[in-house]
Amino acid sequence: MNYLIGAFKPACNISITFNDGKTRKQVPMKKENGQTVMVPLFQSQENIAGKISVDPLQGKKVEHNGIKVELLGQIEMYFDRGNFYDFTSLVRELDVPGEIYERKTYPFEFSTVEMPYETYNGVNVRLRYVLKVTISRGYAGSIIEYQDFMVRNYSPPPSINNSIKMEVGIEDCLHIEFEYNKSKYHLKDVIIGKIYFLLVRIKIKNMDLEIRRRESTGAGANTHVETETLAKFELMDGAPVRGESIPIRLFLSPYELTPTHRNINNKFSVKYYLNLVLVDEEDRRYFKQQEITIYRLQENS
Repeated sequence: MNYLIGAFKPACNISITFNDGKTRKQVPMKKENGQTVMVPLFQSQENIAGKISVDPLQGKKVEHNGIKVELLGQIEMYFDRGNFYDFTSLVRELDVPGEIYERKTYPFEFSTVEMPYETYNGVNVRLRYVLKVTISRGYAGSIIEYQDFMVRNYSPPPSINNSIKMEVGIEDCLHIEFEYNKSKYHLKDVIIGKIYFLLVRIKIKNMDLEIRRRESTGAGANTHVETETLAKFELMDGAPVRGESIPIRLFLSPYELTPTHRNINNKFSVKYYLNLVLVDEEDRRYFKQQEITIYRLQENS
């Protein structure tokens, strides 16, 4: 029986290490099984280099038809699980067909890699970057090892960042004007604004400001839209009077936001909205939604 168990074990161990693995920043990443692991963080145009070690199990030799390493950028839709769309695919051949009797180490390097999109883990879609090592073997089946890494891309502050001003109302009942200080925010920013009550003839019980994320995946009839409320901030409790103004100050850093993603590889989009919600004494809800853009500013650490 032990022989049978041994037959299904891989003939070798594969380890993948990055050259700057000890100094490079590590960030947490949630795996499919729910576990969180620490992975190295890269950004577009960086070099990705390291070593791959193939270590045969004691007393075994590894016959192979060649060894290669691939750098893959992939999008997976959860309604089409297991099917990956590769938007980046680079390959380096490490070894010609032969046999390995003892531990063998191969250096690899991918120079100034174009990684245009950020790693993203959403409700219906994920975008990931991975190193994939394949030891090709015919009848015995290939041996494959993966190493995840994360990509974040940074944007400079926008040169034009207009404030948002809007009037909303119900004729002869309610007329309010709201203003947010800008329309584009970085992930650690503060939303500052004001709400003016110009006409109040209905009894308002409370008012909230919500941050909503809308993830759209697929296209046409296969479009899936998922909206999450990430934050709810009470602006007012009680009835406002005409001429009153209420300040808004909402810090974004406590919330798990990502940058806005627009039409990533024609597969998905992620947009953010500020949703102003008013509730009257009869529990009727009035709301006004406004899209904002979120970007990642270079951190100084």
